[in-house]
Amino acid sequence: MKGNLVVFVCFLAGIVFGAVGITPQWLHHPDLPVVLLSALILQVGVGLGADDSLRSMVRTLRPRMFLLPLFTIVGTLLFAALFALLPGCWTLPQCLALGSGFGYYSLSSVMIAHVGSASFGPELAAELATVALLANVVREMLSLFCLPLFARWCGSVAPISAAGINSMDVCLPGIVRCSPQSTYLVPLAIVHGLALEVCVPLLITLFCRV
Repeated sequence: MKGNLVVFVCFLAGIVFGAVGITPQWLHHPDLPVVLLSALILQVGVGLGADDSLRSMVRTLRPRMFLLPLFTIVGTLLFAALFALLPGCWTLPQCLALGSGFGYYSLSSVMIAHVGSASFGPELAAELATVALLANVVREMLSLFCLPLFARWCGSVAPISAAGINSMDVCLPGIVRCSPQSTYLVPLAIVHGLALEVCVPLLITLFCRV
């Protein structure tokens, strides 16, 4: 919860600083998003490689474990595609790019702003990046608050799917608490989060260049 509030405060502060015009000029450099994006993707790889439990998880992998992240991706993109049917809304590729964050608000918003600027234009890409940031933060917050409800109404794996990429970190304690099958669900939740983490940059790049 604290991390989400920090994200909101930084986001609002950026809007205020940009509107007032007190930001330093180097923040407006066009190559800065590329540097930040590269650093984020590097951090993802370093985090995966440095995880002590990575080898043991690889040994316990079962093919059926990857069905859950597959269903999460398909379900999320189907609901995102429905927004393209609304009058005056964004196009289908743009809506799919928005839905491809799966709760990864930092990487998804930066990627949409950078990769989408070539296809959608800088202004629309910035708008989509803002929406992606808010949508993914809201997804994480709803998951944190509603995990017990998801488990009670939809089954033990529903909280994992709802949490998206956060099933392997911030939402993992809540997933364990709301299910008696935590021994089986912990590796499933971690595999689910890792699979989505790998798919986020691939899917966003794909939909931003369609």
